Amino acid sequence: MDASFVSREQTRMLAELTEFLSIPSVSALPAHAADCRRAAVWLMDEFRRLGCPVVNLVEGEGHPVVWAESPRVPGKPTLLIYGHYDVQPPDPLEEWESPPFDPTVREGRLYGRGTADDKGQVYCLLKAYEAARAADGMPPINVNFIIEGEEECGGQVLGDLLRVEPERTHADAALVCDASFYAPGIPAVYTALRGICYAEISVRTLDRDLHSGSYGGVAPNALETLVRILSELKDEDGEIQMPKLYKAVEEPAKSERKAWKRLPFDEQAFLEKEVTGRALTGLEDYSVLERLWALPTLEIHGIRGGFVGEGAKTVIPAAATAKVSLRLVPGLTFEKTARWLTKAVARLAPKWADVEVTILHGSDPVQVDISDPVFDVLDQAFEEKTGSPAVTVRSGGSIPIVKELGQGGAPVILTGIGLPDDGLHSPNEKLDLQQLWDGIEIFGRFFELMAGQSPRAADDDEDEDEEEQAGPEGEDETADRETLEV
Repeated sequence: MDASFVSREQTRMLAELTEFLSIPSVSALPAHAADCRRAAVWLMDEFRRLGCPVVNLVEGEGHPVVWAESPRVPGKPTLLIYGHYDVQPPDPLEEWESPPFDPTVREGRLYGRGTADDKGQVYCLLKAYEAARAADGMPPINVNFIIEGEEECGGQVLGDLLRVEPERTHADAALVCDASFYAPGIPAVYTALRGICYAEISVRTLDRDLHSGSYGGVAPNALETLVRILSELKDEDGEIQMPKLYKAVEEPAKSERKAWKRLPFDEQAFLEKEVTGRALTGLEDYSVLERLWALPTLEIHGIRGGFVGEGAKTVIPAAATAKVSLRLVPGLTFEKTARWLTKAVARLAPKWADVEVTILHGSDPVQVDISDPVFDVLDQAFEEKTGSPAVTVRSGGSIPIVKELGQGGAPVILTGIGLPDDGLHSPNEKLDLQQLWDGIEIFGRFFELMAGQSPRAADDDEDEDEEEQAGPEGEDETADRETLEV
């Protein structure tokens, strides 16, 4: 790897990343569908510039997937790199110090939506790949890239693709760079991700809104009804009132709990710098890390109904809706949890209200086996740059496609270059630029070190694989697999 690459190319790279981040690829909002496609096309142009001979756009009922393949290096391992180009909605806009899609550098940090989750980290891997290439443009290993546009909205394009074409996951390892260091200077590898069950709870109590002076005291209020249901789903101590939920949880192994206790953790600093509140809530019989990594959660994300504009309007709301989600830990499946939530809400619904639960999307929790030698290779890359191997932790977040990425037998590496205070999904999301520059060197070195590993597939199988990928006279046949060449 060219040791001067990062220092020499910083200005160019910051300009490129700024251009990528400026595209408001908010997958959850239909108004930004064209922007999501713009982000996908931006990636395709970048892959072509990097010399990838195969660059495809995979279409489906949603935002497209970008697939790219590096030049083939016979006898070397294959790495599958996953990421996503879509981002969360930027609301509330008034809390941003600079516009969310006008990336701004302040005190060595790049602020903007998607800086850490996940455009900045995708870009880090692209530049690591660029830096690791030889003078003739050949990479040290074979790399396949699969970058989706629906991670933040629970879409199905990538999941459908991998169910139909599981061979895309055939690799020696899969790398997901969508997480953070445990703390500054302490890289991390994640052994588990929580799953998610995302739903809307809707209540209707009247045919239309009513005048609160004329009917207040007798007409059922939809917002009040909804709030009562929500308050009974989780008590003030943080316990979710779904009896089967906790019984199904698989507790962490004693060795894992002991490892967590050895991690440097300052609860007061965590409260002040990351949570930014005045108290930590939840089940007090469990440590903070257990509450974050090993227990299910129920959160209310927003409530819609009634009148919330400027001034006063005295109405009794006829309808109200809340968006909620449960984060799931090992032992809890999305399907079972969705069923339990629906039953719990039905049990709490008063007879005079129409109450409906709509399940929007979800995924099962994931546990990752980190015994494969490729994790030692990554540790070496981390240690060479940071002086520290990765600590093993869990993540409270969810990446729905991880299970499918490993279906071909490849170990899945969950890691990242972010920091815990990056503000994912929040106003003023940021990425420390030094983390980006260091990350390019770390993963560039990882690619080089991985080249010294023996590929899982026998060398004599490579010609057969290449024949399957190429048509007559070496033409690419991926278009025959519902893939569009753009």
